[in-house]
Amino acid sequence: MLGNNSSATMFYLLGFPGSEDLHHILFAIFCFFYLVTLMGNMVIITIVCVDRRLQSPMYFFLVHLSVLEILVTTIVVPVMLWGLLLPGMQTISLTGCVVQLFLYLAVGTTEFALLGAMAVDRYVAVCNPLRYNIIMSSRTCSSVVIVSWVFGFLFQIWPVYATFQVTYCKSNVVNNFFCDRGQLLKLSCDDTAFTEFVLFLMAIFVLFGSLIPTIVSYTYIISTILKIPSASGRRKAFSTCASHFTCVVIGYGSCLFLYVKPKQTQAAEYNRVVSLMVSVVTPFLNPFIFTLRNDKVKQSLRDGVKHCCQLFGH
Repeated sequence: MLGNNSSATMFYLLGFPGSEDLHHILFAIFCFFYLVTLMGNMVIITIVCVDRRLQSPMYFFLVHLSVLEILVTTIVVPVMLWGLLLPGMQTISLTGCVVQLFLYLAVGTTEFALLGAMAVDRYVAVCNPLRYNIIMSSRTCSSVVIVSWVFGFLFQIWPVYATFQVTYCKSNVVNNFFCDRGQLLKLSCDDTAFTEFVLFLMAIFVLFGSLIPTIVSYTYIISTILKIPSASGRRKAFSTCASHFTCVVIGYGSCLFLYVKPKQTQAAEYNRVVSLMVSVVTPFLNPFIFTLRNDKVKQSLRDGVKHCCQLFGH
């Protein structure tokens, strides 16, 4: 516990409740998820960079999405795994806490900006295919990606600064497995109502700012697909959007529950579950979503495996 009018220079991450045996089981599960996430996203990055058939805007965005998924899980999971192996609570410095929270939020914001751009890309591909290569030129795609990254990192400077400007005098024990903003604000003796409201508005701006172009794009995409006379044509058109659409539903669904609410300091158990969805489950699922639902990626993987077998066979 901290005394009055003092602030934390060190935090303790409470992590997961339960026995040491349960912690070891959780360590094995999350370690497996993390390794598969790294491997799956690295495979996507490699095949898109190597295979000339995948040199299109959709896969260019997919590479950046895979990089972001690797980052968002790496920012949180290694610290969480280390905490599951250690007896008692895990310590993290104030600087470490600031860096972790900033990177986590900045990478997440960049990802939403990129998902919005990918929705517009799918709209142009389905609704304006003849002008697709002109509209989605390599220069346009590079500019979109750069703007997404810069926006994500600049946008989260004030929210993180505001989070750590409060005085932590109740305790320095964070009831989560990482430096979660909601639980950090809970430790403050200051009145954080205004800060929480501004953070709520900023979260709405990010999520709905990228969700609106996604909804508009898919409204046009669906109406265009329904006008295609043949069933095979409709199926082919929708298959180009299915992976992105699935990714959007999972990504936005979990983050809407976590960040878009006026009260940031809600139940720790709720926060912990949704945080696991965002930082562990979603990055784990994305490589499967984009490989199992995409014929070009599956073909490229098959060719790659076949080539490796031939090399090792000689």
